[in-house]
Amino acid sequence: MKKMFTKDWFFSLESRLREMGLDSDDKSFDEIKNILSNPPHFDSDEFASAAIYVILAGGFSQKTAKKIHKIIMSKMPANTGDLLQIFNNKNKINAIVKIWNNRESYRNGFYKCATLDEKLNYLQKLPHIGKITANHLARNLGENVVKYDIWIQRLGVLYGGKLELSQKIDNGKLDKDIKKYCDDMFEHLHVETGLPVGYIDVVLWKALQNHLIEV
Repeated sequence: MKKMFTKDWFFSLESRLREMGLDSDDKSFDEIKNILSNPPHFDSDEFASAAIYVILAGGFSQKTAKKIHKIIMSKMPANTGDLLQIFNNKNKINAIVKIWNNRESYRNGFYKCATLDEKLNYLQKLPHIGKITANHLARNLGENVVKYDIWIQRLGVLYGGKLELSQKIDNGKLDKDIKKYCDDMFEHLHVETGLPVGYIDVVLWKALQNHLIEV
């Protein structure tokens, strides 16, 4: 199946997503590409907004997450009770309020980290941020990383031609062999396209979600 993963194949997916108006995550494809190529220094409000978005994105469609995120951010600062009237998930709302109230210290702690591994480990300690969510947040903050959600894991298994690994696909615990095939796939496409792996991840994830790639 590796011969499917060509430069032309990738750019065709990207073009089709743009034509369908699906060229975004929390930001547009072009904004994501720019952030990954020229990482900005986010202020505390921007940092909190990015963290809140990925908390909401877990378990929701992108359209729903963006809608709720926009409403919640327009209400900030707000308390738990007020936000529960918008979105009735106490665990997530408690995390959102805590992140907002501590946004300056969380943001400063992130930028004190010297390496990518330190940054990912730090983000995992934020309220309601897990390992995969930490990668999502890091990427949205300009780190050139992959999210490794179940869609990408499925594609990595296909790339490696190891369909027997499908039973080990898990959003909570990333199997080391599946990660290796995903990393091999991203490195191959990076060489093919010259694009950051974080951007390639976004495009493939959107193409998978919208069934432009069947796995």
